[in-house]
Amino acid sequence: GEIIEKIDIGGISLIRAAAKNYQEVLVVPSSEQYTGLLQLMEEKNGYSGLDDRSYFAVEAFNVSSHYDMAIFGWMNKGRVGAFKISQTLKQPLRYGENPHQKGDFFGRLDDVFEQIHGKSISYNNLLDLDAAINLINDFEETTFAVIKHNNACGIASREQLVDAWNDAIAGDPVSAFGGVLVTNREIDEATAAEINKIFFEIIVAPGYSTKALEVLQTKKNRIILKLKPVNFPVIQFRSLLNGVIVQDKDLVTETTDGLTPVTRVEPTLQQVQDLLFANKIVKHTKSNTIVLAYNKQLVGSGTGQTSRVDALKQAIEKACTFGLPLKGAVMASDAFFPFADSVEMADKAGIKAVIQPGGSVRDQESVDYCNEHDMAMVTTGIRHFKH
Repeated sequence: GEIIEKIDIGGISLIRAAAKNYQEVLVVPSSEQYTGLLQLMEEKNGYSGLDDRSYFAVEAFNVSSHYDMAIFGWMNKGRVGAFKISQTLKQPLRYGENPHQKGDFFGRLDDVFEQIHGKSISYNNLLDLDAAINLINDFEETTFAVIKHNNACGIASREQLVDAWNDAIAGDPVSAFGGVLVTNREIDEATAAEINKIFFEIIVAPGYSTKALEVLQTKKNRIILKLKPVNFPVIQFRSLLNGVIVQDKDLVTETTDGLTPVTRVEPTLQQVQDLLFANKIVKHTKSNTIVLAYNKQLVGSGTGQTSRVDALKQAIEKACTFGLPLKGAVMASDAFFPFADSVEMADKAGIKAVIQPGGSVRDQESVDYCNEHDMAMVTTGIRHFKH
């Protein structure tokens, strides 16, 4: 009742009427246009041409349509089958995903983070930042992650931030080159000194000590961002074919209560912690994906593979390449195992605990193999595809 009374009728009608009559009227619909108006008056001694008035009229209809869309969104609540979105603030980017593509961002990045240092943020930077921030938001413990092409190539949770960083970078120091670094704790000087040893594009954290900033700002183009507490939209959409697909965001993060043991051997307390850790990473990794973790450290991942077995092969190869432990590690899968071949391969690599959604018609084959080889398996009932 109170909100409906606050819907403006007269003001928005005047703006629309003035915009309609732009041939004779110059309409200034928002304080954001004051600077442009003053510049116009100064340059043309108070005179406005038809093109000037047309530009301001477009701005006016931009304001009025955005206002009407906000009202529609508040009143609709899913009753009318229409998808509408309005973002009025355009930020040009250097280019799109590739240099030959034009790119823009619509929204308010200042609401998400403060840029302390570095060059302008690119289209690909924004994709990685979105992946990084959504990933780190699922972790409560002190955690550091390295993101490359929207996937975590290194992540660890530790009591001390510098240890979290060192174990995160150890996960794949090669892929970390030129990556995006993200943490959920303030960066201290000791951690900054370690971070400064590698080349990276962006670091994003909730804060930085004065000494840490002095260290990190030694590279001119390095982008340093201070993350703000912000709630992201719970709806996701993307253009596809000749339309748009829309879905609820995947906000499910499994806890101990959501795990169902399906094998004779149940996971130890440490394995449960590692399984939940790995499952958080799986949720934010491109499908098909397998994540291997040990002591809350990512030791290997297979990302964006066309088969689950190939994803596991890649994950094992990563761990072996960088000398990370597989014996005693755990395995997380974003979807069910269609056959027992993945758990067999994991067992031969030394992995003894598995987390997966379950739901395959051949689930029992994987369970039987685990029982025969003293492996623990838990199911969640929740698939985490990401395309």
